[in-house]
Amino acid sequence: MAAPPERGAAILQVRAVTRRFGNLVAVDDVSFDVPEGSIFGIAGPNGAGKSVLFATISGFYRPTSGSITFAGRDIVGLGPSDVSQLGLARTFQTPTLFHSLTVRDNVRIGALFGRAGSDARVPQILEFLKLGDVADSRATNLELFTTKMVVLGAALATAPRLLFLDEPMAGFSHVEVDRYRDVMMRIRAEWGVTIVIIEHLLDVLIGLSDRMLVLHNGSVLFDGDPDDVKSHPEVVSVYLGGGIDDEDEA
Repeated sequence: MAAPPERGAAILQVRAVTRRFGNLVAVDDVSFDVPEGSIFGIAGPNGAGKSVLFATISGFYRPTSGSITFAGRDIVGLGPSDVSQLGLARTFQTPTLFHSLTVRDNVRIGALFGRAGSDARVPQILEFLKLGDVADSRATNLELFTTKMVVLGAALATAPRLLFLDEPMAGFSHVEVDRYRDVMMRIRAEWGVTIVIIEHLLDVLIGLSDRMLVLHNGSVLFDGDPDDVKSHPEVVSVYLGGGIDDEDEA
């Protein structure tokens, strides 16, 4: 496992990124930095542009305008596989597995698309995510938490420097949320991976993140210390409808 990097320098720099679909502006002039070694949270109501922003940064969409720099390299115009080869991996809101393959082989596939160069880390990943008992079983009829652990394992198998997680805790019980949160903290601490996470569970995101971005209608509403989110009047008014006492409202 890699030692956690020193935090401070930005591993990802997004500058004035806009993504249009015809007349629809899904992401509007968004800028932010992600410090290396941090956990960076992104929040916002449905339709705020969070997933489109992820897709634009990770090469699924090309920005209409703006610049994206990852690890000192301009990545605008690179496709998802090229971005993955540089060390940026992502998961999706809806987890998808190859049901005809074993859990082990689903994780191994990640090594084919990233910068790992081999599947030598797969046993270590399976142990780390506590997937050993199901490693040689077909990846079918798995409970949601296990399914998302397999998806996370495939992303780790790419040997990422930066990991994008799109609503990974959706559908979890409170116990599973705590378990997944602990895994993310360990990934950062023990594997030296920077994490950017979209999540609707605002209280969880505040407690987990070193820095947070809140989007509304494709634009940046807040960018700063997570402890300041609850007192930010526009966030309270627009994102939470006037109150944040109940995280379920997030």
